[in-house]
Amino acid sequence: MSTDTSYTDVQDTKLGRKAAGPVEWLDDRLGLAGVARKNMRKIFPEHWSFMLGEIALWSFVVLLVSGTFLTLWFQPSMAETVYQGDYQPLNGIEMSHAYASSLDISFEIRGGLLMRQIHHWAAALFVAAMMIHMMRVFFTGAYRKPREVNWLIGVGLLVLGMVEGFAGYSLPDDLLSGTGLRFVNGMIRSVPFIGSYVEFFVFGGEFPGDVIIPRLYMAHILLIPALILGLIAAHMLLLIYHKHTQWPGPGRTNDNVVGYPMLPVYAAKAGGFFFVVFGFTALFSTFIQINPVWTYGPYNPSEVTAGSQPDWYMGFSEGLVRIMPGVESTIFGWTFSWNIFVPGVGGLGLLFTSLALWPFIERWITGDDREHHLLERPRDNPTRTGLGAAGITAYLVGLLAGGNDILATKFSLDLFALTWIFRFGFFLFPVIAFLITKRICIGLQHRSNDLVLHGYETGVIERSPEGGYSERHAPLPVGEQYAITARERTPELEAAETVDANGVEAPKKHRAKLRAKLRDFYYSGALDKPTVDDVHHAEEHLGHFEGHPNELGEDFQGVSDAGVPKVH
Repeated sequence: MSTDTSYTDVQDTKLGRKAAGPVEWLDDRLGLAGVARKNMRKIFPEHWSFMLGEIALWSFVVLLVSGTFLTLWFQPSMAETVYQGDYQPLNGIEMSHAYASSLDISFEIRGGLLMRQIHHWAAALFVAAMMIHMMRVFFTGAYRKPREVNWLIGVGLLVLGMVEGFAGYSLPDDLLSGTGLRFVNGMIRSVPFIGSYVEFFVFGGEFPGDVIIPRLYMAHILLIPALILGLIAAHMLLLIYHKHTQWPGPGRTNDNVVGYPMLPVYAAKAGGFFFVVFGFTALFSTFIQINPVWTYGPYNPSEVTAGSQPDWYMGFSEGLVRIMPGVESTIFGWTFSWNIFVPGVGGLGLLFTSLALWPFIERWITGDDREHHLLERPRDNPTRTGLGAAGITAYLVGLLAGGNDILATKFSLDLFALTWIFRFGFFLFPVIAFLITKRICIGLQHRSNDLVLHGYETGVIERSPEGGYSERHAPLPVGEQYAITARERTPELEAAETVDANGVEAPKKHRAKLRAKLRDFYYSGALDKPTVDDVHHAEEHLGHFEGHPNELGEDFQGVSDAGVPKVH
């Protein structure tokens, strides 16, 4: 039996010869070959945490596909009609065409309910994936120079994703979504001086008006998706231009990327991951009900759904409004509702402004103007990790406060006591989370240094001639040592210069003092990595244990926390 091992280049095959003409025509006019040759072999590093951005990307693709299906039957009109459809409990009820078409999609269009559920689950997944992806970027320092612009694009995508989700959530014109619109209307009206004018502009008159659903529909299917697509394209182009960040490890430096090429490896894995994301979204949509609009009924401005809650990513804003004391003031006939404007508009504004400015604030504090292509482990920057944990805690307090009535009802708690707990907790819990997280990070830094200098436990007990017992330690593999010690050293902190060499007072001494104090705070408690001399001394010590060579075999990888050998 013979085996044919000959190989034919694609351009020499029948299909290749037929495609050569059109491809050559396009290349002559667009220069695609040079661009493709360079970028199709682009190297991307491999790590599970990099999938978070892909989940956001593919869930957005699912949103586009499912949303296109829904637009074929949805009627974005607030004109009144009498429902005569398959859902019998609402027959004969007056409602808008928007709500009636939502019911028709759910009960009369084949596959309509499944598509509605897929669209809603994909929207929740899209925002969640963006949030977690940004947390990964924040905690690992991936936003540092030269990626500040990409970080700003990410913040913009998060804002647009939340607005897009709210707009889509409001389109069915049911009682629950109408209550959410009423909340946003209150936030708009609370803006000093211009609030009522903005309300009449947005709603086409006094709330609810008769144009808000068509306007939200156009923003939801056209304006905001176009902006998101543009920002995603810019985000990906900058990712390719700057190259992807990577975790420290053997052979990985600030000047290279270790991983797999775009084609064929990365493209195949990313393409397969799309079907994983779509499959899980479809699975959730099949077995877990979300937003059953038929149970709420059509929107009526005089009614409010009992226990109504916004989508989880908007709950933070409502929670801040609920825990804010009722503070209003009237000046020259103008009423200022600070209890709504400060937590609602100000809270969201402060959140996204802080996120957008953080890379520049950190850069000013540290004075670090270098390019960074290697990621930091969260433990290696305790202050930043602690601040991130504090921010997440504040967000969770606001989210829980947005459901204080549900918590009080389900757990038989006092509503007013819960409100006061959340009021104090919004300021106290983040501080506690910061202190605990920073202490944990510093403890993990000590543990990492201890692993480098003392090695890992082998589980092998030796008895000395004097009768004492001790456990052998073996040095970490060189690759693991490098990954742990690849972090940067803590810079030497200097006092602020308030006078020059001639003793003349510096014009910006107060700014210099503030920066010096913030720098001390930023680096306080951080533990430096071992020096080269420390590592060499540890290797000599670990090479011999009580006069005996510490030879354990190449297959031995230490013991687990339970004392059981991992490989033996």
